[in-house]
Amino acid sequence: MNQFEKDLEDILKNDPLGLLVVKPKQSNSMTTDQRLVASFEEINAFVREHGREPEKSTDINERRLFSRLKGLRESAQRAFALKEHDEHDLLGDFAISDPAAIETIDDVLGGDALGLLGDNPEEDDPESIFVLKHVSKPSPNKPDHVARRKACKEFDQFEPLFIEQHVLMKSGMRVTVPFKSEDQIRKGSFFVLNGQLAYVANIGKWEKRSTGKRHRHDARLYCVFENGTESNLLRHSLAKALWGDSSCRQIIDAHQRQMFDERYEVNNEDEPTGYIYVLRSLSEDPRIREIEDLFKIGFSRQPVLERIKNAASDPTFLMADVAPVTHFETYNLNPQQFEKLIHRFFAKACLNLDIIDENGKRFTPREWFVVPLPVIEQAIKLLISGDIVNYLYHHPSQEIRKK
Repeated sequence: MNQFEKDLEDILKNDPLGLLVVKPKQSNSMTTDQRLVASFEEINAFVREHGREPEKSTDINERRLFSRLKGLRESAQRAFALKEHDEHDLLGDFAISDPAAIETIDDVLGGDALGLLGDNPEEDDPESIFVLKHVSKPSPNKPDHVARRKACKEFDQFEPLFIEQHVLMKSGMRVTVPFKSEDQIRKGSFFVLNGQLAYVANIGKWEKRSTGKRHRHDARLYCVFENGTESNLLRHSLAKALWGDSSCRQIIDAHQRQMFDERYEVNNEDEPTGYIYVLRSLSEDPRIREIEDLFKIGFSRQPVLERIKNAASDPTFLMADVAPVTHFETYNLNPQQFEKLIHRFFAKACLNLDIIDENGKRFTPREWFVVPLPVIEQAIKLLISGDIVNYLYHHPSQEIRKK
């Protein structure tokens, strides 16, 4: 041994303060197993305090622990992992089945009993290979966001609302009604979708969105579901999902039932009067083609397609073909009163443009308005219900406001 090695060995042997002891770096992140044990310890603590296991009560915290224990009992793999921590014999007997044959990647993902491949890998393991770093932004041609359901971290705040709805429905203070109109989707509304409750907790800012060659105004919702998940899907997407579920319902106060029926139902005494329609121009005239949110709001006693078949030769339709956007079948509606109200309501947004017909005669159409489509639909529904007299259209902000 040379002198250098001898001196180094003496230094290593004489380290009374442990300055040369290198401790492995401890991760601040809990592993999946640690989280599983910690969640079970909450149940153990409840049993120690109350002398019984949690039950399905109206107390939110106890109900949460009850649901957690139920899920652990239904998973033999998790029960086995918690065996040494089960001081109150809460998990009972269980049997671990032989591992299934793994032949495809779906077999791996489907057999993830302990949630090692969870939906939020960055929370499970910051160094996970599923966490993408230093990647380029998505292509501008792709959707800016695709709404997917994920676990609601603040579900404890919403669970009492779902419990309340079930209690009120059982007592008869809440009733369910069919979903018939996108207008029913409002902040604070509850729906039954695919057998579970959905709560519209908030509605975001309205924005113009492209769908192919068309544009529509839509807003993102913050929806919370009864199973503890959440999603920020578009309002129109929720409407499509509700329309796609033949058993979907909306939950409303029992005393609102008559008002709902009067607004959306038609009885034998109602007299059909025609159709309110909304059209979009297909004109190639640059003065018209370049105007966004330009729509014709009109009334017809005959079906809309029949009414517009000669649009290209009619100055009322800007001497061009048109495309139907939406229409509403009307009952007991006075056509003259409708035109008077709608023209007055959107007067400041009326198109100011002269059209020359085939004979050289000048026309100034008065049924074309530069207004976002959702606002038009809202106005028509207010008009049909008779509530439009309590509202006005604020042209600078393009929104309907209460007087």
